[in-house]
Order: sequence, then structure tokens, then C-alpha cells
Amino acid sequence: MNKRLLIRKIIERLTAELGVYYRAAQFSRAEATHEQNKAESKYDTRGLEASYLAHGQSKQAAELESAIATYQELTVRKFAPEEPVETGALVELEQDGTGNLYFIGPCAGGKEVVQDKREVMVITLQSPLGGQLKGRKAGDRVTLPGHKNEYRILSVS
Repeated sequence: MNKRLLIRKIIERLTAELGVYYRAAQFSRAEATHEQNKAESKYDTRGLEASYLAHGQSKQAAELESAIATYQELTVRKFAPEEPVETGALVELEQDGTGNLYFIGPCAGGKEVVQDKREVMVITLQSPLGGQLKGRKAGDRVTLPGHKNEYRILSVS
């Protein structure tokens, strides 16, 4: 699988989400400052609530901008079969006969993209699964704490 293309798709996904947050923050900011939301009593908090929402959405947008910059600077490299899992690795795990692809990203875990008709989940080394995979190699088995399911690492590339 072409990791450069995969990273480009992750950036596209993050950029699309960023656009949604920008629009939402602008709408909330306009709502917070609209004259109809001016407090009519000390219990009227519509404008204040909208400003908190706008702040949160702006913060999310800033985090997405940072994630996009991080992925744009990410060095793409091919992992040898005997190399351990680290950031930038594409890992195929098998669970109960089903193979799943995971890209070990520096941030923005939980995002899913489709490439070559396969779904790829982005995880970080800070996630429970990522923490279990760190330093492991193809052929190793991992189990998440508190789970009975065992995963076998089919490949690291």
C-alpha cells in the first residue's frame, strides 16, 4: 500500500473536518454576538453559552491545524519485516481470521480512511492498542488489557 497516498488521504480527511469546525465556530461566534442573544436577565446565558461553544470549536480547529502540519512533515519510510512497530508503520492485525489495517500516526487517532478498497484506522502509540503494538514485530501476538481477544501481527510495513 502506498503510504504517501495514505498520508495524503489522512490530511484530506483532517482538512475536511477543519472546514466544518471553522464554519461552526464562525456560526457560534456570530450567534454569541447577535443582539437577540443579549442577556435580558442574569439567568439568560444564551450568548455566553454560544461564546463557550465558539471557543471550543476554535480550539478543535487549532488542534486539527496542528495535526495537519504534523502529517505534512511526517517522513514516509518502508519498514523491514523484522523492524518493530513505530510511528509511521502500517500494521496489519489478524483477529479471529479477519485482517485489519492500522496506520500508526503521530496524532489524530481514530480517523478512518479508505485506500485500495481497504479501510485503514489511524491509531497512535498512546492508544491502548498502539501501546501494545509499540516495539512488536510481525508474528507477535498482543492482547488489550481487560480484553480476551488476541491479535496477531501479520505485517509491519
